[in-house]
Amino acid sequence: MDINTATTIFDALAQETRLRALQQLVRAGSTGMAAGALVERLGVPQNTLSFHLAQLHRAGVVSSRKQGRSIIYSVNFPTMVELVSYLVSDCCSEEIAQLQPEQDDGTTRITLNACC
Repeated sequence: MDINTATTIFDALAQETRLRALQQLVRAGSTGMAAGALVERLGVPQNTLSFHLAQLHRAGVVSSRKQGRSIIYSVNFPTMVELVSYLVSDCCSEEIAQLQPEQDDGTTRITLNACC
């Protein structure tokens, strides 16, 4: 990930409704959540949520798929892992955080150390 991509993502996340939507989608996991369910959980109008989800989609943070008459949104977890990895590898010293690739399943463990 480069700094321009990271900045685009942070710009998309720098708004309360979008960040709250992302939190709900992270909790929903890979199955995602219907836009209507997000409207109910967040207590925002449908058109407001659609605008914010479009911003997250353009930043590559969420993806959508049609399921029947619903649109299901889910977090683009590989992009989020890339973002966190970018922050840890390029912005933190090893005193603060380390990336530890897991051999068995291809995941990466991020260890944050107590500091300061």
